[in-house]
Amino acid sequence: MKQHVQLDSREVTMRRPRAEAMASDFTDWVTARHPALHRTAYLLCSGDAHTADDLTQQTLAKLYLAWGRIQDRTQIDAYARRIMVNEHRSTWRRAWKRREVTSEELPERPALGREYDGQGDAVWRLVQTLPPKQRAVVVLRYYDDLSEAEIAAALGISAGTVKSQASRALATLRQRVPDHPQIDTPDDRREAR
Repeated sequence: MKQHVQLDSREVTMRRPRAEAMASDFTDWVTARHPALHRTAYLLCSGDAHTADDLTQQTLAKLYLAWGRIQDRTQIDAYARRIMVNEHRSTWRRAWKRREVTSEELPERPALGREYDGQGDAVWRLVQTLPPKQRAVVVLRYYDDLSEAEIAAALGISAGTVKSQASRALATLRQRVPDHPQIDTPDDRREAR
């Protein structure tokens, strides 16, 4: 269905159904993939929910602008992750990112829905101490369960760099775990039996 519009004595044909179909496809994709995309943003942003919301919205805005140009629809998730990582990487360099937020009272933490031993938060605090590239590799590998090739594509680095960054990150985490009072090591678990 085409719609004809008269502009300056020229007739312009507008194709509304195609645009509506693209918007509908995008909406369907966002509905299905938003939780996973937001989780990745949350983990990349060191657990800052507000920054993760912003990063997710920036990613979706850029993805929407490119939606009509994406030819391989099986790679939309990878393309979105690539946008997200690039957007997150660009925030590392922004001067306004280095800001302090002060508050008289700490916000309340939401109640957890199940019995929780606190080790997950402790591990995540350790992951947050990693340099940004190593943290991105750990998040994409162990939280999003991506392959080395998918991580390399998302970060724009080689698979060898992914391996070395993951190796360094895990070595750093292993080194720091024994000193952390809230994380049980395998030796601690054996002693408890």
